[in-house]
Amino acid sequence: MKHIILSALLLVSTMLAAQTQTTGYLPGITPDGATFFLPKTAIRISVLAEKTVYTPGDYAAYAQRFLRLNNVSTEASESHRVIKVTQTAVGVADTTKAYTVKFNPKTAAINVALAQDGTLLAINGQGEEQTLPARFQPAPKAPVTDPHRYLGEEILAAGSLAKMAQLTAQEIYDLRENRNLIVKGQADFMPHDGQQTKIMLDQLDQQDRALTSMFAGTTVSDTTEYIFFVIPDKNIEGQTLFRFSRHYGLVDADDLSGVPYTITVTDLNSVPKAIPAGKKKKAENGLYYNVPGRLRTVISQGFTIASQEEMPAAQFGNVELLVGDLFNKHFGTRLSLDPVTGAISKLEAEQPK
Repeated sequence: MKHIILSALLLVSTMLAAQTQTTGYLPGITPDGATFFLPKTAIRISVLAEKTVYTPGDYAAYAQRFLRLNNVSTEASESHRVIKVTQTAVGVADTTKAYTVKFNPKTAAINVALAQDGTLLAINGQGEEQTLPARFQPAPKAPVTDPHRYLGEEILAAGSLAKMAQLTAQEIYDLRENRNLIVKGQADFMPHDGQQTKIMLDQLDQQDRALTSMFAGTTVSDTTEYIFFVIPDKNIEGQTLFRFSRHYGLVDADDLSGVPYTITVTDLNSVPKAIPAGKKKKAENGLYYNVPGRLRTVISQGFTIASQEEMPAAQFGNVELLVGDLFNKHFGTRLSLDPVTGAISKLEAEQPK
């Protein structure tokens, strides 16, 4: 957040009533004061996509024969799917709504808080910058155990892959039998306490999973977050946002290998349209702020709705003027604007004594 403190202007004294003057910003002109933007609303779209990779085990061809595992593929594969689509309204600087605030002597509005992109946050206050949603953090992966470390000498010395698979399957059955004996309390070497029992059972389970993976194969899933920003200035009807392929994951919007995910944005016309210029007297002094409208946004894949939201939209509303008299020093006015919409979120003024 940037703060512009215009306290130097207070060195000038005058008996005239103080006013806060706001004019349209002209590029190349730098008057004494603060130039700021009002925000417009962008739609931040988060797409969580999962990639799943299957790797067949060394004994995949013998999975049904020795372990009675059905439908075990002997071919490696990769698949992708969309897990979740979410939408959030965020504010971005609207360079078409740039204004310069000039402070006259004795004005109370001397502290202007700007966001990093130049949008106005507050007058005579700190203001709050918007907080973007936290990026997705994948869960840490469990360590992968190499099953070959559990292959004994007899298995490794077998003369064929089929014999190795048979001996490995027998090892798996022995592990499971030993586990059942420990659970029933019938093992020859029973652990002394609950902690030892847990450690022993965990070790047997780990060895069982590792050896079984040589038949069933391994499946590893990774989740990735993709972020899109859409800044609508008018209604959008079924525009392709991205395409998604079951085989390749998220692809470009013009890549026909994927099915399209489209976005539709509708202005809900929740705010009456502003009176056209020339039909009302234009105010000269004051501070401009947004009166946001609302929009509905729908992201679909075919006839299936992936995400639907309603949210405020600065660009579908109006710009209004807050009279400059409020910033006379007698009122001690403090103003905060919503960083997403540019609407007044808080206005405090003291009654003059």
